[in-house]
Amino acid sequence: MSIKLIWLSVLQSFLLAAAQMTLKMAMVRLPRFHFVWDVIRQYLTSLWFALCGVLFASATVLWMYIIKHYPLSQAYPMTSIAYIFGMLAGIFIFHESASLPKWIGLVLIIAGAVLLTRE
Repeated sequence: MSIKLIWLSVLQSFLLAAAQMTLKMAMVRLPRFHFVWDVIRQYLTSLWFALCGVLFASATVLWMYIIKHYPLSQAYPMTSIAYIFGMLAGIFIFHESASLPKWIGLVLIIAGAVLLTRE
């Protein structure tokens, strides 16, 4: 596997996880969604929600580059890197707990990705 693919995949996974983190931050701060103008306006003017959109768009553009230039069978398992970032964000940003089974599951996911990407 190419070192460039690894770095691009890490960046894409980080952008994807960051988008999920900002979406979570937006959802915590915004009211429950209803199709009323006041709520829609709050969503459309939320900095966290806007940042989430930018990060998702950036991750998507990078993903399009990756799948154009690398075999999907190598690139797709690399998206599991996002699980690492997501779990670490849950622990350190949102103060969620991480039990031993969660850590074991994360290690198994990463081990599976490594096995899938080996040539």
